[in-house]
Amino acid sequence: MIDLGLTRITRLIQNTPQTWKAIHVAGTNGKGSICTYLSAMLNASGSSCAKFTSPHLIDRWDCIVIDGHPVSESLFLEVENEVKQRDQNDQIGATEFELLTATAFEIFNRKRVEYGVVEVGLGGKLDATNAMKQKAVTVIAKIGLDHQALLGNTLGEIALQKAGIIRRGVPCVVDDSNEGSVLKVIKQHAREVGAASLSFPDTEEIKEKMSDWEPHQIQNLACAYAAFKLAKPGNEKPLSELLKAVREVNWPGRLQKLDIGRITGKQKQEVLLDGAHNTQSAEVLGAYVKKHLRSGGEPVTWVVAATQGKDMNGILGLLLQPGDRVVAVRFQPVDGMPWVKPADPAELLRLAGDHGVEASALQDAGSDVKQALVLAAEAVGDGLLVIAGSLYLVSSVLRILRKS
Repeated sequence: MIDLGLTRITRLIQNTPQTWKAIHVAGTNGKGSICTYLSAMLNASGSSCAKFTSPHLIDRWDCIVIDGHPVSESLFLEVENEVKQRDQNDQIGATEFELLTATAFEIFNRKRVEYGVVEVGLGGKLDATNAMKQKAVTVIAKIGLDHQALLGNTLGEIALQKAGIIRRGVPCVVDDSNEGSVLKVIKQHAREVGAASLSFPDTEEIKEKMSDWEPHQIQNLACAYAAFKLAKPGNEKPLSELLKAVREVNWPGRLQKLDIGRITGKQKQEVLLDGAHNTQSAEVLGAYVKKHLRSGGEPVTWVVAATQGKDMNGILGLLLQPGDRVVAVRFQPVDGMPWVKPADPAELLRLAGDHGVEASALQDAGSDVKQALVLAAEAVGDGLLVIAGSLYLVSSVLRILRKS
């Protein structure tokens, strides 16, 4: 259930002391990457750091990371049970995400970390993570149209919700590649709230040192480094000393290359796995595929899934070309998030056909993700295979890969 608001979460964490400095990250795309880069920088500089991102990828507890390692299942379940008991005893009626947020904050406190890097779940102003009592820095990443039913129908309305994480006296970093209308809303809100400062990242040094990275990755890293410097004033390390840690970051489902041969039965089956689930992220993925995978116009075989309500017409329009093949599937049930429902594969295939994919190149794998990968591997031959459309599909693939 999604029910935005801060009343329940505030009651739930009222006796959980915040012993850590919070860095709060909102946005439509890139916020998870910023959190991961930032956590790596803090660890590399000698600071203990916890990270809370959502959704989880494989196990529910892997959304909480302490100094680069997911918390143990035993600790997660122990603290989660205590939080659920508190919710029941006080008759709060917290949502699943509020329970998860309270569990994360309780673990941060128990582990006595110096910094807590927290990704907004949905929106910002009324998101459960915004109940934090104190913040050291806030960050607003790239903003696009997503969750319009909850956040607003225009970029300006959505930007105002995201800007709700800004606090009086707290510096804020903003991705300046956002559209002008978005930046205008954020600047105005920052003035009204009384933010300590509004900073825009410098990408020049990063472009020079990370020339093999894509533009959006450089932008996200620049935001992370700007936040890092603000979080550790007078004690920050130069970027050159942090890049090794950044390059070693493993952030699954973001332009991730992996071998699924042991799933498909082939000796080797390389795929590109990406969680692109809105038009903004699909535009980035489409540009990457065009540049690196089909510079000569080669056809691509896609395995796609989506959450109900997503703009898959817009997403597929940015990814597909005539001559491509598409296998559509429902992702597996999402543990702890029963409200998340997969889109009908038949509808995805209908949209793919509207974008020029031949009927003979469309396959419906129903609810069998493993079979979808097998069908795609058979169809692709020596061609290119990309898995996209949903972070929940990424989770399903990684889970199957682990079991295999």
